[in-house]
Amino acid sequence: MQYTKRDKVRIQNISSEKESYRTTWRKDYARLIHCPAYRRLQGKTQLFPGHESDFFRNRLTHSHEVAQIAKSIAIRLNYLLRKRGLSYRINTDIVEFAGIAHDIGHPPFGHQGEEALDERMINFGGFEGNAQTLRLLTKLEKKELIPETHYGFSESGEDKRVGLNLAFRTLASILKYDKIIYATKEEREKALAEGKIHKLIPVKGYYGSEKELVESIKNHVLINPNIKGSFKTIECQIMDIADDIAYSTYDLEDAFKAGFIKPIDLITLNDSEVVKEIINKIQLALGKQLSLADIINVTGRVFNNYFGYKKIYSLGEDVVLDDEVLENIHTTSIRYAVAVSDQIAKNGYYRTDFCSQLIGKFIQSVDFSQINEENPCLSKIKMDEDIEMEVETLKQFTYQYQIMSPKLKMVEFRGKQIVSFIFDTLLENPGLMPADFKIIYDFATNETGRRRAICDFIAGMTDKYCVEFYAKLTSENSQTIFKPY
Repeated sequence: MQYTKRDKVRIQNISSEKESYRTTWRKDYARLIHCPAYRRLQGKTQLFPGHESDFFRNRLTHSHEVAQIAKSIAIRLNYLLRKRGLSYRINTDIVEFAGIAHDIGHPPFGHQGEEALDERMINFGGFEGNAQTLRLLTKLEKKELIPETHYGFSESGEDKRVGLNLAFRTLASILKYDKIIYATKEEREKALAEGKIHKLIPVKGYYGSEKELVESIKNHVLINPNIKGSFKTIECQIMDIADDIAYSTYDLEDAFKAGFIKPIDLITLNDSEVVKEIINKIQLALGKQLSLADIINVTGRVFNNYFGYKKIYSLGEDVVLDDEVLENIHTTSIRYAVAVSDQIAKNGYYRTDFCSQLIGKFIQSVDFSQINEENPCLSKIKMDEDIEMEVETLKQFTYQYQIMSPKLKMVEFRGKQIVSFIFDTLLENPGLMPADFKIIYDFATNETGRRRAICDFIAGMTDKYCVEFYAKLTSENSQTIFKPY
């Protein structure tokens, strides 16, 4: 919304822009699609390990689904702007870029890999997937070499890398959290004591090393720099909502397909520890107190079209039935509910229909809550309150049933163990890294820089490559020992 020449400025003006038939945003999209980190998303876990089945989503397919949903939201919002006689428009290329790029910084083995790297970096700037996304796009990827540098470093060791050298408005679209993550364990413990965070886990934000860059992003994107509140552009907000929609529907579909959960599990809830944790997570996300009854009402609405559209029995209040008839009604109702649940979980047509209906409903609930006249790029959007509740509930059910499942606990445990082992080994033997990362490691002037070089190398691994690298360090299998890397 209200794009300016300053939005199009890149981190470094290294070469003149060519191909005037393509916009800056379309060029940035192409730079993303052709970079190695984008391709590696196909080898990173979304919900289930990739080797389990070709059916399940990986980070790449998830990112494309987020991009499609985000673009649909942007098209709808542009339609609403036209309908209301407003001249603003949202650039769908930037929105699509944000959807594909939003997870590009995530390490192998998802949250467990993230925790392992954060534990090794907790006193050296920390590690977090969103912060790594910004770092990867602006430092680690290799698109344009800065003149008179070696691998992007000056003779004095100053890091002058610019990554894909993207435009500032493009970079703003993936800046989800406008805060520096805690650089040390001491800072994090203080924040915990003050109630600013709830656990000593990776904190969402950006690295302190990117502070100057983030300030440049804001200075180039904002028309009026004197803003109140956090910085989050309209394109970034759309991507964030689209990510939640994809998580709450498509990841739920994968959970159905894998047999981790069935629809009937969501409408016959009890006061279990898993459900308590789900309610707690929803409360934190939405900032309101909720009861088990509230959640049951939400899941009932979600599945109403399937469980509620057919009334097996319609009885007046004055009808009196004997016990035998009542027992038959209850038995038939239970059988019907189980049959419908199995149908959705096991039949691809019904799963697709279920997800399609939900996604359509969720997209159509997004609207503007505020048009920011001073900084149109910071105009606010929101979902309908009831729909937001449905999205958050389904998202938390999918996540909690996944992490609490004994089927995945072993995979998560091993993934974190492997990442931790590789980091510790490279810390003692940095020469085991590939040559380009070893060069970057050697340019580092302190332990923070050296650890960050190791962290960047591991964070870029796919799940499979991570396991193979681990095997090279621990086994005598000639296939893995001599396989090039």
